[in-house]
Amino acid sequence: MAQARRTVDVPSLVAGAREGRSRAVARLISLVEDGHAALPEVMAALAPHGGNTHVIGLTGSPGVGKSTTTAALIAAFRAQDKRVAVLAVDPSSPFSGGALLGDRIRMEQHATDPGVFIRSVASRGHLGGLSFATPQALRVLDAAGFDVVLLETVGVGQSEVEVAARAETTVVIVAPGMGDGVQAAKAGILEIGDVFVVNKADRDGADDTVRDLRHMIQLGNPERSVDWRTPVVRTVASRGDGIPDLVESLVAHRGWLTSSGALADRRRRRARAEIEAIALATLRRRLGDGGGLVTDAVASAVASGDTDVYAAAREVVDRLTGEPGRQ
Repeated sequence: MAQARRTVDVPSLVAGAREGRSRAVARLISLVEDGHAALPEVMAALAPHGGNTHVIGLTGSPGVGKSTTTAALIAAFRAQDKRVAVLAVDPSSPFSGGALLGDRIRMEQHATDPGVFIRSVASRGHLGGLSFATPQALRVLDAAGFDVVLLETVGVGQSEVEVAARAETTVVIVAPGMGDGVQAAKAGILEIGDVFVVNKADRDGADDTVRDLRHMIQLGNPERSVDWRTPVVRTVASRGDGIPDLVESLVAHRGWLTSSGALADRRRRRARAEIEAIALATLRRRLGDGGGLVTDAVASAVASGDTDVYAAAREVVDRLTGEPGRQ
């Protein structure tokens, strides 16, 4: 028999997080990852305290230097006396399902800084480079009073555009000699990047990469606002070169988001996606308690050829909505 979950003192945890206690923040994020029964109470308690954090997503192919760039940004923001949190979404361990700690090892020099909180969360097979728990974890960090949250994705390539739905400013990091300029266009991340970074810019081919990116950005995407001119910043993150320019671009983008009204729009879209995900998960869980979304009888009818999958799907939707006959 499974052991009952521990009782959680939500008010004390929330109060501790609001006071900047790292252990309380870590415990709340653990509740998020575990899908704990106290999670609705946690989110209700945190709701009035959010809305001040600048969520910056960092995305790019493996090997371009995302973690090194993240570590350099931590140092730069801390020099401005800003509290910084890092949510590093790692590939799940195939054995434990937990997060691999490579990113946290790279950021080890910040581990003892009380103004920095670093947490690795497991993607647990979730496509798009982000964990299913990411939105609620971001709400914990926001309510805990962090000025900046750096959301570093797993680096899975073309499906990584999901970061744009969670971040307010999306930074796309590429490196010379990796074909990233062309890959950016293929993967669709050209459209979601608010700031582009050519890291390892001391390597051969950096000028070509910068030129290619600027050319593709200039070609434009008609759906993007013409009010924000997407910068391409050169960095050598391992030495800190170009990091002040990157921070300046991030601050400028946050200012544009606020003045243009785009910040409220992005947060509204993020909330809509989060609500839908929770509602669908709740619905699936409740139906699962009563035999599942698709009954054995319906599945057997399709398997035996007595009906087709579209008809079966319509039957499921009709049962849920009480509106038979709608497509």
